[in-house]
Amino acid sequence: MFLLNVFEIIGTVAFAVSGALVGMQKKLDLFGIVTLAVVTAIGGGIFRDLFIGNTPPTAFMQPKYFLISVGAALCTFICYSKIYKSISIIKNVMLLFDAIGLGVFTALGANIAINHNFDNFFIVVCMGLISGVGGGMIRDILVRDIPLILIKDIYAVASIVGGTVFYYSHSYVSSSLGLYLCFFITFTLRLISIKYNFNLPTTKETRYHM
Repeated sequence: MFLLNVFEIIGTVAFAVSGALVGMQKKLDLFGIVTLAVVTAIGGGIFRDLFIGNTPPTAFMQPKYFLISVGAALCTFICYSKIYKSISIIKNVMLLFDAIGLGVFTALGANIAINHNFDNFFIVVCMGLISGVGGGMIRDILVRDIPLILIKDIYAVASIVGGTVFYYSHSYVSSSLGLYLCFFITFTLRLISIKYNFNLPTTKETRYHM
């Protein structure tokens, strides 16, 4: 239980920071920045809980995650003035925290599906995927961007691979090790895709417009 709580806090902070940074890049006001941080951090979990019938969603039953998101957003807002002159630093920090959140919530989503007695491969992987990318999709839609997972980067694929590793390993290793494996695989694949600019194939016309 302690491990899960730590994972949830890490993932919540990571996604909240990434959402807040996007809000500041889009020049939103403080309320908009906090809102973007909150939906990025807890949006995917809300969708996951609704799909598996865990209602009311955990985010509503345990408002500490909302408060953590707000706190992370405010801290990011305060610290932003110290790094705003370096766009590259902001982008790298945002990508790093987003990758951490993706790995954490993919692992948590898959684990929650298993704990709710869903032993179907497709459901487990999908719940990990929804947990990992749902908040980011809401964030991108709110700022009128095409969600990242739909246009480029190994993002959703990293989550799917991580969820798959969790599903096939959870029967053979401890739950904590399964969480670590899922997080590590998802996080590492995401970072590798960023570093080496790996993308899924697109048409030439799509690449031209992007």
